[in-house]
Amino acid sequence: MIKIEALIRPQKLDDVKVALTDMGVRGMTVTEVRGAGKQKGFTQHYRGAEYSVNLIQKVKLEIVVQDKDAAELARVIAETARTGEIGDGKIFMTPVAEVIRIRTGETGDIALQ
Repeated sequence: MIKIEALIRPQKLDDVKVALTDMGVRGMTVTEVRGAGKQKGFTQHYRGAEYSVNLIQKVKLEIVVQDKDAAELARVIAETARTGEIGDGKIFMTPVAEVIRIRTGETGDIALQ
């Protein structure tokens, strides 16, 4: 099993969710996060004062899938979330040793369903 963590632009979330649903993904965790990378931030003016916003708002998707589906899922997320501009995000893929469904005690691939 592979855990896919994708950091994407908030405005791309709906498009990515539709694409993942079309692929048959049934569960995901979505978290609003803030971070900095190459995008670095921006400067705003508020009531005559200038201030710098260093941490940019992003959305973090976390999905655990079977190994055979991970590369295709990551490809679809990347294509759907891409704008071609700095700040589109990143995708991290890490192995998952075990999954346990708390309610039933099921483990492994069956706990993903």
